[in-house]
Amino acid sequence: MTTGTSGAGATDPAEPAADIRRQELAAFLRSRRERVTPEQVGLVRGTRRRTPGLRREEVAQLSNVGVTWYTWLEQARPIKVSAQVIDAIARALRMDPSERAHLFALAGAIDTRPEAECNALSAEVRRLLRRLTPYPATVQNGRYDVLAYNRSWTHVFGDFDAMEPRDRNCLWLLATSGSWRETFLDRDEMLRDLVAKFRGSMAEHGAEPAWKELRDRLVGASAEFRELWERHEVATMSPHVKRYQHPKVGLLRLEHRMLWMAPLVQSYRLIAYVPADDATEERLERLAELSEPPKLPVGEGGAAVGTGGNGRSAREGQ
Repeated sequence: MTTGTSGAGATDPAEPAADIRRQELAAFLRSRRERVTPEQVGLVRGTRRRTPGLRREEVAQLSNVGVTWYTWLEQARPIKVSAQVIDAIARALRMDPSERAHLFALAGAIDTRPEAECNALSAEVRRLLRRLTPYPATVQNGRYDVLAYNRSWTHVFGDFDAMEPRDRNCLWLLATSGSWRETFLDRDEMLRDLVAKFRGSMAEHGAEPAWKELRDRLVGASAEFRELWERHEVATMSPHVKRYQHPKVGLLRLEHRMLWMAPLVQSYRLIAYVPADDATEERLERLAELSEPPKLPVGEGGAAVGTGGNGRSAREGQ
């Protein structure tokens, strides 16, 4: 008689991987806790302290989390924690952006703070953005949030530094911006395509607050988005030519090329808008020249008067 393996005796093949991740999370939390001194967080060290850093109960107090709950995390217990709890622990343990991203990954939680995504971009990525000038280039996440961009991007698509952070989103601007409606010659087709891509991507992110917030905000602000969303169309990423009527240099035909940044965050991508023809390349170069700030008088020693910095845009130089 053969005994089956189904039912209560079956082993979930995903359990070993989950257990390894919990063990890594526990070890990481202990290492970060032992690194932070009481003085760094405004606590009194005392004379009977044996731990090299903070005690578990101190971390729990600083992050407003139950002591038992935090202890279970360091014991690799199979519990689920919210993004809010992970955020509070990261703050209490004074984690830098890389450590914070690692903590969220180990906890299986999504960090929805836009600034967390921006801070995670390396200096090498920002340097690459600058080097792509005069081609417009940007770093975006899976929701089409614009996380970083070069000066050429702002010359073509608008002053993103002047926008509210949550408005720096290509889907939002395509659906709601009057200037994007006027200057993108294939705007209606692009909006339909982008909504279909957003719906296709949201199948994997439907439970994440940031994705739901963007969808609900668009539903409330744009009748066009609501109508397109109700069609349930889906599409995948594909390169295509965008036609843009720039007020200063005329027609730009741009094809976007993507570089996926999977080692950092799976949905991050660097997008460069390259000319689809020689005329567009010449116009981009002319636009870069027209957009250069005026040269200031040169003072003694050869230094330009009044620059106060390196002349790069704030977003590029971060």
